[in-house]
Amino acid sequence: MERRIFEAEHDAFRATVRAFAETEIVPFHAQWETDGIVPRELWTKAGELGLLGFMMPEEFGGGGTNDFRYNAILQEEITRVGASGVGFVIQTDLISCYLLAYATEEQKQRWFPKFCSGDMITAIAMTEPGTGSDLQGIKTTAVRDGDEWVINGSKTFITNGINADFVIVVCQTDPEAGPMGFSLIVVERGAEGFTRGRNLDKIGLKAQDTAELFFDNVRVPATNLLGTEGQGFIHLMERLPQERLSISVVAAAACRTVIDQTVEYVTTRKAFGRKIGSFQNSRFVLAELESEQRIAQTFVDRSIEELNAGTLTVEDAAVGKWWTTELQKKTVDACLQLHGGYGYMTEYPISKAYLDTRIQTIYGGTTEIMKEIIGRSMGL
Repeated sequence: MERRIFEAEHDAFRATVRAFAETEIVPFHAQWETDGIVPRELWTKAGELGLLGFMMPEEFGGGGTNDFRYNAILQEEITRVGASGVGFVIQTDLISCYLLAYATEEQKQRWFPKFCSGDMITAIAMTEPGTGSDLQGIKTTAVRDGDEWVINGSKTFITNGINADFVIVVCQTDPEAGPMGFSLIVVERGAEGFTRGRNLDKIGLKAQDTAELFFDNVRVPATNLLGTEGQGFIHLMERLPQERLSISVVAAAACRTVIDQTVEYVTTRKAFGRKIGSFQNSRFVLAELESEQRIAQTFVDRSIEELNAGTLTVEDAAVGKWWTTELQKKTVDACLQLHGGYGYMTEYPISKAYLDTRIQTIYGGTTEIMKEIIGRSMGL
């Protein structure tokens, strides 16, 4: 089924991203997996091509086109080449929507140009050692002291945590106000008392720097408040649908990639004197996966249109997030099985996909939380 959400300008953008991925990412990603981090130079190279700030206003060096179809293309092409360590998605899909929605004019002047150029790598710090999906359990505090906020606490599992120059920190600013007691405050590289722990050793996403962050009486200007004081939890809820759609985009693209890789493998590899793909089991497994991927892609594409129209609901984003990521797990597992013993060997991309996939049903809200959201929307 032909995808009909893209236009000529999107196809041109895809060609640019694909060329960038083939020349600037593919030859080096294996080394980045060993290093556990992507070099900062990749961000500035991407910024020069307009791959990071296409949604930002032109006056700040952006492309002036806040169209999530471009976000989807960027993530699809990065996923296609297995570049799971490249954390552009945090910048383009998450941080951008917070900045566009809540930044003051002064903050735009200060942050947007570096965001677009790639000179400022960004992150968002929600998760804490004792709180995962339960955002209302956040304990990191920010206390107003004159013209400054004083932040204390810690965060963990923060993508881009080592490289980040700019971190949106979810803080408790009024312990007595419950859900209305949280705010978003930006901490920048070099702030006294702001330190990073180790680059966490994960089973997958090896090239992606994921860190612990510590805040010990960190003082930042009061002007680093992003959005409205006490509205941080609401701001998160308003923007989480875009984050979850972003994860769905990657899931659908990952399914497409591993199916294509597996079809190529089973049509060249032989067993019992026949190509593996000629066995009925292989045909049926891949036919099922192909059907489900096409259905998933249709839902994702429709969700992209809804997001662009401003009508994507929390519930529909949750539907897409849990279903596509669980499908990704199923697809990768089945495709590895069709590779046989070679699927367990690290030189085959399917083995890397198997490890990289496992996080998809966890971050951005677990499958269980997604089902809870959907169930409650049904009045249950």
